[in-house]
Amino acid sequence: MPRYQAPLRDMKFLLNEVLEIGSYSNLPRFADAPSDVIEAVLDGGAAFAAEILQPLNAIGDRQGCKLNPDGSVTTPKGFREAYQQMSDDGWVAMSADPKWGGQGLPRVVAMPVLEMCSSANMAFSMYPGLTRGAAEAIETGGSEEQKNIYLPNMMTGKWSGTMNLTEPQCGTDLGLIRTKAVPQPDGSYKITGQKIWISGGEQDLAENIIQLVLARIEGGPEGIKGISLFIVPKFIVKPDGSLGARNSFQCGGLEEKMGIHGNATCVMNYEGATGFLVGEAHKGMRTMFVMMNEARLGVGMQGLAQAEVAFQNAADFARERLQGRSITGAKAPDKPADPIIVHPDVRRMLMEMKAFTEGGRAFCYWTALQGDLLHVSPDAHVREKADDRMALLTPVIKGFLTDRGFKCASDALQLHGGTGYTLDQGVEQFVRDARIALIYEGTNGIQALDLVGRKLAANGGRAVFGFFSDLEEFVSENEANEKMKPYVEGVRTATGQLKEATMWLMQNGMSNFDNAGASSHDYLQLFGLTAFALMWAKMAKAALAQEASSDPFYANKLVTARYYFERVLPDATSHLAKVKTGATPVMALSADAF
Repeated sequence: MPRYQAPLRDMKFLLNEVLEIGSYSNLPRFADAPSDVIEAVLDGGAAFAAEILQPLNAIGDRQGCKLNPDGSVTTPKGFREAYQQMSDDGWVAMSADPKWGGQGLPRVVAMPVLEMCSSANMAFSMYPGLTRGAAEAIETGGSEEQKNIYLPNMMTGKWSGTMNLTEPQCGTDLGLIRTKAVPQPDGSYKITGQKIWISGGEQDLAENIIQLVLARIEGGPEGIKGISLFIVPKFIVKPDGSLGARNSFQCGGLEEKMGIHGNATCVMNYEGATGFLVGEAHKGMRTMFVMMNEARLGVGMQGLAQAEVAFQNAADFARERLQGRSITGAKAPDKPADPIIVHPDVRRMLMEMKAFTEGGRAFCYWTALQGDLLHVSPDAHVREKADDRMALLTPVIKGFLTDRGFKCASDALQLHGGTGYTLDQGVEQFVRDARIALIYEGTNGIQALDLVGRKLAANGGRAVFGFFSDLEEFVSENEANEKMKPYVEGVRTATGQLKEATMWLMQNGMSNFDNAGASSHDYLQLFGLTAFALMWAKMAKAALAQEASSDPFYANKLVTARYYFERVLPDATSHLAKVKTGATPVMALSADAF
């Protein structure tokens, strides 16, 4: 059966030597996270993931969730106890504000633990992940009364949270929402409608479920500009904080899914349920985007997390599986055959996975650091840059990491051969679980359109040109270092290609929107490859600083960096060429020719 062990050495290398988070100790949150605290958090998170969550992964997959006749949902065996332990031990509240019961740790410190939990048990990790997002939405857009009522219990995981967007007739186009909200004399609203694909909409883990529901107030404007956001709790919360009456909504069905069986994906029926407006009427999308963006970063991390656990099990199998002899002569003459790790094509798959997981981890953590700086830096310019980076890179992280993460999971199954295709080995679950990450929280096609259609033009292109400056600054600072030459040249080349693609889109995308749409996928891939080049160059620089060390970790890091620049980054040339073909070859056939 599969195993998972948190890659602590790599995580600590990123935090301490690449990102150098100790240099931010003068800032809030970082000041309360000295190295010994971070060490304890990572070690504790690794133990929780490996000992508690990972053993439940296969159980959750096999058992799934059960809808009971009364509309309640039973989660797989062991999930409830694990959730309780996660909440009691403070793992849900790591980066939450202490005023709401959180530990106040930087997001960049919490991110490795989130990765561990998702690698160990993706379906389980979605419950606290969505809760964090819902709580942050309330923290951003809610009234002080709402924050005081809901956040202490949500931030600690005692109560869970969800987001209710999709309806049978609309997903991407939320302007088509039909769920209605009718104002009541006491200031509340009656919410009526149906929501589908609601992760954790009903479950037996938390004592209350706080649904964040998008609905249209009666008489409100049509389209997306008329959508409002409501808190709709499973149990109405009394003024003293205790739970009152059961609200009038229930789970009407569970989706039978390809993967993530341990997560309850619900059809939610609202029948005059009591809801409370969050923020201004008709401005609900503004607050919901807080949760959506948080969720998209989390989904990108899921792609990385499933790739990591798939890689670990593929590497184990490759070292143990005896099959054939090396084409250059027997490497294990005392055995009936060589382990398959001696074969170049097997090594290719393993190196692809290793280059992706380590590069993706650096990209996720670096972006999480930008989120911290956005909230705690006293420098307005630093906050602006961090905000720009977060907005620009969110669709890249979601789209690129889930695309490539799924490919890694698929390669891991391929490496196992027929054994991987069987249920008993367990690796096929990684493929099934990883696949959803390309779809939910906005499909990867939507992420590419968001990047090209919105993020490039925002504030006159300030974010993308700022990112170009980051890349060019790195090249300028390191080009004199001869040992850094292969990495610097790789960043320089990729930067030039990304700039060329960006200019092409700015010149041709507005004149024909189909050009932007047809080129968006390849542009996002090119962007991701370039971002990874910067991350790998940063890691190579940190490893070179320790080249006198006897620790093989640093030498291995440099070998993997060279692999990325020599075998992966060249794909950028192909994506640039595809971007510049525009819409003509894509749209040439008439619809009835398909």
